[in-house]
Amino acid sequence: MNIVKENNSDLTAILKINITKEDYSEKVDNVINDHRKKARIDGFRPGKVPIGLIKKMYGKGILLEEVNKLISESLTNYIRDEKLNLLGEPLPNEDQIVADFDNETEFEFKFDVALAPEVEIKLSKKDKIPYYDIKVDEKLLESHTDNYARKFGQFLDVEETTDNELLTGNFIQLDDKGAILENGIKSDDVKITIEYIKDADIKATFAGKKIGDNITFDVRKAYPSDSEIASMLKIDKEIAKVVNGDFQFNIKVVQRFDKAEINQELFDKAFGEGVIKSDEEFKAKITEEIKSNFVRETDYRFMIDAKQKFVEKINPELPTEFLQRWLTVVNEGKFTAEQIKEEYPKFEDDLKWQLIKDQIIRDNEIKVEEADILEAAMEVTAAQFAQYGLGNLPKEQLEQYAQEILKKDDEKRKLYEKKFEDKVVDFIKESVKLDTKEVTVEEFKKLWEEEQKKVEKKSK
Repeated sequence: MNIVKENNSDLTAILKINITKEDYSEKVDNVINDHRKKARIDGFRPGKVPIGLIKKMYGKGILLEEVNKLISESLTNYIRDEKLNLLGEPLPNEDQIVADFDNETEFEFKFDVALAPEVEIKLSKKDKIPYYDIKVDEKLLESHTDNYARKFGQFLDVEETTDNELLTGNFIQLDDKGAILENGIKSDDVKITIEYIKDADIKATFAGKKIGDNITFDVRKAYPSDSEIASMLKIDKEIAKVVNGDFQFNIKVVQRFDKAEINQELFDKAFGEGVIKSDEEFKAKITEEIKSNFVRETDYRFMIDAKQKFVEKINPELPTEFLQRWLTVVNEGKFTAEQIKEEYPKFEDDLKWQLIKDQIIRDNEIKVEEADILEAAMEVTAAQFAQYGLGNLPKEQLEQYAQEILKKDDEKRKLYEKKFEDKVVDFIKESVKLDTKEVTVEEFKKLWEEEQKKVEKKSK
């Protein structure tokens, strides 16, 4: 067997694989003999079927299978041994002559391949890229302070309603005359929040009510959602669809949410006893948290700007025709050739950026170690628990959950890719001139809105 590479441009080549009878005959004979041992054919004892009959019945199929295996193995080995950096995967050459497996014993197979271009990366302080520093203003501080006050707040029993209390009570269905409906729907210990009632007139009737008071209202007007009605009345959703008319609600408990005071008790609950000791330290801690939360977003924005700059500046040449053909083949049945062509510019930019990142990684021997992946998994775990108000889990517990994430190969691969990208972004930040711009949250959001408009305009 012999493989020859013939370049037909700097970025594309043809791999010609010549297969002779000596390459496959022994393997084919072994498979045929194995079939003979297992064959069960009427008129012959097991293992005694004539070899000629087996060849007639299975020979061509076995030959095809073994030749395909040879092609796959030889392509893989050749690409690895010759250290070919390919884009996409080999595709059968469009001028390939159909092999005659009935009459020929030697075959030539041709595959088109795309070669990754050589990319030279030179970063310097002459390269200026914007870096956005989101300003922590009083509005942001107030918002985050209020979040802590709500997070550690509680419901307190009160005597009378205003407009946003949490009520606990019993529902009972009424007939069209306002009397209790015999065998009607009843639901006890139901919790409702006044501010979530959809009808303004019904909501107004709840003001100034006390424990023991009855309120009559149309549940369909108050809660138009079938799911809400089903949950509230503790009935099947199909039954809830036909529920209409008035219900009586008897108030048993009135509770008002009371936000926590910003004091030492809150500091200790939020950050651990004695960690924060004053309003100034609390303000500084919140400011640090806000900036930390924004780092991920500002770094991502930096990466987008770096991508745009270096894709445009370096602009690696790509074999467009091959790549569009390859995308059409691998996405057969999912997208049409026209759709592939329409989406190709975005794919091309992403591929160019990937080539640039890969070259930076190689040139600077950037590595991602197991410890980096564990750290990334712990960050993901901490963020997940923080959503449920658990922000101070011990390191050992975080690591335990992180190890569970790393047992999933797909999740581990994503973390590797993300960590490599993070390190590339860090390297670029150190190598170029940062054009730091202080912006408000609103101004930062507008940047993304403008970016989205550019993307939409480009796709039209």
